Amino acid sequence: MSGHGHGHDGHSHGCACEEIQEPAERGFEYGLYRRIDIEKLQCLNESRDGDGKLVFKPWDQRTDREKFVESDADEELLFNIPFTGSVKLKGIIIAGEDDDSHPAEMRLFKNIPHMSFDDTGREPEQVFRLNRDPMAELEYPTKITRFSNVNHLSIHLSRNFGAESTRVFYIGLRGEYTEAHRHEVTICNYEAAANPADHKVETITPQTHFIS
Repeated sequence: MSGHGHGHDGHSHGCACEEIQEPAERGFEYGLYRRIDIEKLQCLNESRDGDGKLVFKPWDQRTDREKFVESDADEELLFNIPFTGSVKLKGIIIAGEDDDSHPAEMRLFKNIPHMSFDDTGREPEQVFRLNRDPMAELEYPTKITRFSNVNHLSIHLSRNFGAESTRVFYIGLRGEYTEAHRHEVTICNYEAAANPADHKVETITPQTHFIS
């Protein structure tokens, strides 16, 4: 996809924290990929249709080099990630090649469905400068107060370390998930302008029915 804008300034910042945990525990924490509505996930500027979905995979496949996404017209990639419920996002891992094609900056936006490159000029919720991380070892912690009620996440990889295209092998999402609530309709049966003198009981209890 060509024709989208550039020129973002370099004021962004972020930090990467490497945590020492048991692999099984890390794998459980990075299970949010299961909560993605994968059929509706979009990756803009991917060189091959559908590859963007492949980088959201189980923890034990984070260093797999067979599945990846590569940018097409330039170095930018934009992921639109819808969840099946509400997410409190706590951290992100981005793994690429150990070369100049690795993403160098990540910009996060929340709850903007169908975001395009034209929308990336707005102020992001958080920006990170990335380190090369081919083994998926570095976590970038989010400002949880800004990502406590996320039903749609957009990840803009705005630049890399100097290559013509960007390559990503794994994106890990850590956080908490809440099921989307089914709205129940309450119907109360009552008499309009009821006259208490017409009733022998002192209290009228409306009958309540739930439609699921």
